[in-house]
Amino acid sequence: MELPWLGEHCSERSCKQLDFLPLKCDACGEVFCKDHIRYDDHKCSSAYKKNVQVPVCPLCNTPIPVQRGEIPDIVVGAHIDKDCKSNPAQQKQKIFTNKCTKPGCKRKEMMKVVCEQCGSSFCIKHRHPLDHNCRGSSQPISKA
Repeated sequence: MELPWLGEHCSERSCKQLDFLPLKCDACGEVFCKDHIRYDDHKCSSAYKKNVQVPVCPLCNTPIPVQRGEIPDIVVGAHIDKDCKSNPAQQKQKIFTNKCTKPGCKRKEMMKVVCEQCGSSFCIKHRHPLDHNCRGSSQPISKA
């Protein structure tokens, strides 16, 4: 005994199987069998509406918002470099924190290089008293 009113045919062109427990795609609204219900299996044109993935930072476990058209790996990498609250990311940013105090120099050093005469911090290039016009000591500085 046939029951032609029971079930529905799969909307996939290559399948058209009569399925008694059909599944409706929540993105495009078409009916599919169990083999074609996934977005990729029936090449769903409306998958972008529902198939949204939010990447999570592997260091701080924070969800990272990704705009349409952006590559998630690049957005997570930018988050790790700038906004990440985990210790490795903060330590990475704070390696070069000792700024040279010579006017016009913008170099930063990993370790503090302090002039013995004036007590200011300088970069490797300006560490010598003659290189930063040191005025800290009353004794004359020889050029020898």
